[in-house]
Amino acid sequence: MFKKILFWSLIGFAMIQFVPTDKVNPPVDLKVNFIDVRKTPAKIQGLLKGACYDCHSNETVYPKYAHIAPISWSVKSHVNEGREHLNLSVWGTYNKDLKESMLKKAVQTIQNKTMPMPGYIVYHEEANLSDAERALLVKYFDEILKSGSY
Repeated sequence: MFKKILFWSLIGFAMIQFVPTDKVNPPVDLKVNFIDVRKTPAKIQGLLKGACYDCHSNETVYPKYAHIAPISWSVKSHVNEGREHLNLSVWGTYNKDLKESMLKKAVQTIQNKTMPMPGYIVYHEEANLSDAERALLVKYFDEILKSGSY
């Protein structure tokens, strides 16, 4: 009985590998990409690319484990959800109110350490921001908010 369950489980696992997951990133238009529009300093760019851009842009770099179902489905779902909440690649297309709201939410989630997601940090050490790096990002976003030029 155990061998049958194991056999059919392995067959099922092999079969789900044929269910496609779209991992093609939409093109990035530098005229609306946050880093380019804001002329973001290199240090902040590095933090954003390392901790935010995989889920909150069209520049997602899918790790090897993201090509194995059902993990691939979960990763793609997280990326889609992240882009729905904030897509830094299309920053210039958002209206002023939405930009303000997104910046405030970014500050809040960075300060509360709910972003980057703890599960993401486990596999992406570069996303494990120090308190100083978090403070730097918060300061940058706060400066944008205070300037009113989102």
